[in-house]
Amino acid sequence: LMEKQIKICSVSGFTSMLGGKWKLIIIDRLRKREVLRFGFLAASIDNISRKVLSDQLKELAEDNLVIRKQFNEIPPRVEYSLTEKGKSLCDVFKSIDKWMNVK
Repeated sequence: LMEKQIKICSVSGFTSMLGGKWKLIIIDRLRKREVLRFGFLAASIDNISRKVLSDQLKELAEDNLVIRKQFNEIPPRVEYSLTEKGKSLCDVFKSIDKWMNVK
């Protein structure tokens, strides 16, 4: 019973950290391009508002999955990339890609 509870907790933790419509898509874009500016990231995801993207990126940064780097320039420039913890999800995405191609 205890072992089953631990598995449920890790799945719950994963879904609370990465659940929702956008976070996995954001991480997928970042894993493919390594570093993306906010505007390019927004343009690469269909139907996401800039506010929602900003909120999701903030949550991903708070969960130590994404790095936000702001430059003191005019116009302002902000770049996003994956942390080591975020990069550790790449194998999960490779497994998803493989799974999606199973017929």
